[in-house]
Amino acid sequence: MKLTNSIGAFALAATLAMPAFAQDTKVIGVSIPAATHGWAGGMNFHAQQAVDRLEAVYPQLDFVLATASDPAKQVNDIEDMMATRNIDALVVLPFESEPLTSPVKAVADSGAWVTVVDRGLAIEGIEDLYVAGDNSGFGKVSGEYMVSAMPDGGKIVAFRGIPTSIDNERVAGFEAAIEGSGIEIIGMEHGNWNRDDSFVVMEDFLSKHEQIDAVWASDDDMAIGVLAAIEAAGRDDIKFVLGGAGMKEMIARTRDGDAMIPANVTYPPAMIATAIEMTAVGLTSTAPVSGTFVIGSVLITQDNAAEFYYPDSPF
Repeated sequence: MKLTNSIGAFALAATLAMPAFAQDTKVIGVSIPAATHGWAGGMNFHAQQAVDRLEAVYPQLDFVLATASDPAKQVNDIEDMMATRNIDALVVLPFESEPLTSPVKAVADSGAWVTVVDRGLAIEGIEDLYVAGDNSGFGKVSGEYMVSAMPDGGKIVAFRGIPTSIDNERVAGFEAAIEGSGIEIIGMEHGNWNRDDSFVVMEDFLSKHEQIDAVWASDDDMAIGVLAAIEAAGRDDIKFVLGGAGMKEMIARTRDGDAMIPANVTYPPAMIATAIEMTAVGLTSTAPVSGTFVIGSVLITQDNAAEFYYPDSPF
């Protein structure tokens, strides 16, 4: 099921839930990766803002927010929430899909509500609510742009993120979109959504390949690492780099006509706030919020970049 209700509907549901204030306090655990890269930094910012806002709106709810710098720490955080806070609901953005599947399943088996955000689990159907960007669409939009920008085809290298279900979906969408276009992927490696990792990977690509026409970095942090490696190597064969997620620094470069960053694809870190808010509505009202809530990806070019530039954003 795909939910198409607007956030305004959630606000209405919140209003309808007001009589529930007399109920016992319920606890919502929020478990997310630490700010290990720009998108995650934006996501942490929006998570904290949502918790602060919703604690004021819902006095019958208590929130526990934990950030983790690796999967093991996130597993421990969730187990601690279960043992010491007896959480009624969990909102989790898994650091990685596989190691988080079992502990999140244990939460679901306890009877608590589970909302999974962005990176799906290794087993489908554990969560009550899944909130994410359209990862297949993200890859598709990226691939379609590459095809339009390279009408004669060419050789590209591609960057993957951390091994997760969403990374698989993005790559599959991208590969399907460029099929039959004459675009050849001559190298694809994990940059782990990390600037430094991507710099090293791009250095390796540059040493192996004398001709690279373009780069699908698939993420703005990875794109920054890629651009740094290209500049350090003094290469001029690469015509452009396509990142993604809408980092304001990259959006500004697209808006200002930087030929190396001609486009971007949206993937908003504020989706964590949507997930926390929908979970709060689910616990405090009879409004139906189970299912899947997908936030579409939009192509950003110089023509519309100004609409997606948010100067006060942390990302």
